[in-house]
Amino acid sequence: MLGVVVIASVVMMSADAGGSYMAPMRSALATVGYPFQIAASLPAQTVNYLERYFDRSELIAKNNRLKQKNLQLKGRLQQLASLESRNERLRSLLGSAASIDRHVQIAQILSSNPDPYRHRVKLNKGREDGVFVGQALIDAHGIVGQVVSVAPATSHAVLLTDPNHGIPVEINRTGQETIAKGTGRADTLKLPFLPSNADVKKGDLLVTSGLAGRYPAGYPVAHVTKVKHTPGREFLQVTAQPTASLGRGRAVLLVWNRNTSPSHAANSSPSQAAKSKADSSP
Repeated sequence: MLGVVVIASVVMMSADAGGSYMAPMRSALATVGYPFQIAASLPAQTVNYLERYFDRSELIAKNNRLKQKNLQLKGRLQQLASLESRNERLRSLLGSAASIDRHVQIAQILSSNPDPYRHRVKLNKGREDGVFVGQALIDAHGIVGQVVSVAPATSHAVLLTDPNHGIPVEINRTGQETIAKGTGRADTLKLPFLPSNADVKKGDLLVTSGLAGRYPAGYPVAHVTKVKHTPGREFLQVTAQPTASLGRGRAVLLVWNRNTSPSHAANSSPSQAAKSKADSSP
């Protein structure tokens, strides 16, 4: 039987080599056998697809984990940036303190009044730390405000931008004295009492005059931003921008006068504190 098959195969190959007699048969056999080829290759294709599918799922899961990790790292980076900025502000405060010939102490702002027309803050220093009513607050750039009430461990201060607050200033260039009043805006003060013939220019620096003893003299307060003269009006319309970074920091410096130590202020009698409050109220 095997010999018959071999002889038939040799005859068919010889006939196919001499002409194209077997082409129709090969085509018919290929057509009939194609489904069997597909069926034979299906298991291998299925295995390849499943491998690719599970590899893709693992890649997707890994990508999601990396995204979450990246988000966490970005959150930590934001905290580091905040800490770096805070440390920079503290370094500026300490640098400012080193240049002041007075006793100073850093205080943290615990909270601020949400009322836009009452610019007040609460500090973490109080009577036990020598804080007194009327005490000046500064930052690395200038006057921030003054203490208006004191408790044993905390105190409250009014900012110089409070609408009910006024601070005696002088134009550093000319020495002319006037009052800078708050407007309720963190970036604007007004000088309502400068006469129409006053020598004041945009960019002039305003410093504390020391008048009435509420603030020590010579501290930067604001820069003049606008000067407007209206014919027939007795006073100029002058606005200024505070030099201090109001609302942009959580630390300030409490300043003691040369003749007032923290221990002296802490041991002052209630009557003296009341008198100081009356003399220093805005």
